[in-house]
Amino acid sequence: MSEMGRFPDDFVFGVATAAYQIEGAVGEGGRIASHWDTFSHTSGHTYRGETGDVACDYYHRYRDDVALLRELGVSSYRFSFAWPRILDEGGQVNSRGIDFYHRVIDELDQAGVTPTATIYHWDLPQWIANQGGWVNRDTVNYFVDYAQVLFREYGDRISRWITHNEPWCQAFLGYGYGVHAPGHANWDEAVKASHHLLLSHGQAVQAFRALGQKGDVGISLNLNVVDPASHTDEDYGAARRGDGFQNRWFLDPLFLGSYPADIMDLFRPHMKDYRFIQPGDLDTIATPMDFLGINYYSRAVLKDAPQEGILRTRGVLAPDAPMTAMGWEVHPASLYRLLMRINRDYTQLPVYITENGAAYPDVVDHGGRVHDLDRVAFLKAHLKSALDAISDGSTLQGYYLWSLMDNYEWAEGYSKRFGLIYVDFESQQRIWKDSAVWYREFIQQQYR
Repeated sequence: MSEMGRFPDDFVFGVATAAYQIEGAVGEGGRIASHWDTFSHTSGHTYRGETGDVACDYYHRYRDDVALLRELGVSSYRFSFAWPRILDEGGQVNSRGIDFYHRVIDELDQAGVTPTATIYHWDLPQWIANQGGWVNRDTVNYFVDYAQVLFREYGDRISRWITHNEPWCQAFLGYGYGVHAPGHANWDEAVKASHHLLLSHGQAVQAFRALGQKGDVGISLNLNVVDPASHTDEDYGAARRGDGFQNRWFLDPLFLGSYPADIMDLFRPHMKDYRFIQPGDLDTIATPMDFLGINYYSRAVLKDAPQEGILRTRGVLAPDAPMTAMGWEVHPASLYRLLMRINRDYTQLPVYITENGAAYPDVVDHGGRVHDLDRVAFLKAHLKSALDAISDGSTLQGYYLWSLMDNYEWAEGYSKRFGLIYVDFESQQRIWKDSAVWYREFIQQQYR
């Protein structure tokens, strides 16, 4: 590991999880239903009909799982609050949910691990979904009310807050492509949802400031690098559209105060109008925050395909490209490119990689070990790209690996394993993979 070099002394090494993917106990402790409960229980929506009802049973096993964090030696743990566990259908605070997360934070404190909290990681309460969910502007107010409860309750215990995880996924996978909750396929809804998610972020940042909270607040976006499949003008145009759809649609309003005109034009034939963008909304979205979270997994290579989908593009892969179990190309060089582009084109704020990792078909061998050498190679290469970016001036200050343990991978059910820790979902046994051992040793070396 010495060949990689050293990260800055104050660099944050962590791991990340999300509530619905690990907690289980969906009917316990006063938790109400979320739209992911409804979606996953609807036939045909998830792999083999699998749900997050039990997941990793973290709700009952969090003490043991925090002990894993201590053993790994990470300095920070990124988790998400479950909105349906915090507020009931009348918007009243559920004290049992509040107490649960205080207990989690107590364990983190004792383990010497700093919490980073995500306010929303896709588990919208079903009663809000029934009113239109993120298509309904009222959800912005519901979200800010929920965020204020968290700020007041945990503000003296949590110093780094993430308003939203991957609003692209919630808006476009949930309301456009229909492959995530709530399972709608309506691009007019999807674009409205994307705007209301961003608006709720801006209002939550303003609420954070108004309450005089200490610490930092930001957002996590799933970003990538988009390359053309060839040097033709048509494929360059395809890459430009892909970049606008994945990256600029969220980065531009957050940092430049406007939506990209070319992507507004791209969406226009699929929409009624843009009157849902009200005066002052873009100023609110661009409320200054303290950091940007980046979730990076792969790059995209796009070819112009005029008859295909809203983007009129087709993704292509090189025949010899290394792939993860998700079918995503392993391309660590694009992490470097992405980090440098963010600082060049958008912001000099601190940047955190809030998710980076890979799914592989992990198996437990006869000796009870999981030899996930592909994941070890993935981590080495991406951390090297991150360090190279820092050396060349990136404002990167931390890296959160996805994920601490195998979990419920949304519509993919339990078929895709991203964890450092192998989870036997029948017995709930936790088994260290080789990647967990490698990450622990890497962190120890960095902190010496």
